[in-house]
Amino acid sequence: MRPTVDYFLAPQSPWTYLGHARFVAMARDAGVTVRLRPMDLGRVFPVSGGLPLPKRAPQRQAYRLVEMERFAQWLKLPLNLQPRFFPVAGDPASRLIVTVDRLDGTDAALALTGEVLSAVWVHELDIADPATLAQLLAQQGLPADRLAASLEPQAQADLDAHTQAAIDAGVFGAPSFVIDGEIFWGQDRLDFVQRRLLQR
Repeated sequence: MRPTVDYFLAPQSPWTYLGHARFVAMARDAGVTVRLRPMDLGRVFPVSGGLPLPKRAPQRQAYRLVEMERFAQWLKLPLNLQPRFFPVAGDPASRLIVTVDRLDGTDAALALTGEVLSAVWVHELDIADPATLAQLLAQQGLPADRLAASLEPQAQADLDAHTQAAIDAGVFGAPSFVIDGEIFWGQDRLDFVQRRLLQR
């Protein structure tokens, strides 16, 4: 049986953006099964001590920008530190990602996730806008009706289940990678994720 990594993410998270492509490549090279689990941080934070960005202390908000710029330069990734549409609701994109995962497979959903993250942090698009999500579906060659399907109860049920799984696993931020119950939080922990996978 192939090893499994639970990939908990928020589609509006800069840290998820900074680590997504590296994780996808790492998982492919390691031959692992990825369980893609978008989650609602609005439910995770209250039970884990997290705060939404506007409620964090000014010092933390300022340092966040410093770290984002450092990592973007180190990883040679384009990044708008303060994009036009941020903060932005992540649930519409999350429901679309889980819908594509269910109907088109995880590889398609991972590719769409990358486009959603880039939409926020590179192209400064509003991922809460259905027109933006429709555009991203088209760019990936995915059926347009996936957007309508993401508004059906099943999509919200899947998102709720992933969010509860995150809470049950002790996840408190995005991205988080869970391997055999062991949590690795943050894109800056991907080296540890890789080492863990090589131990198997």
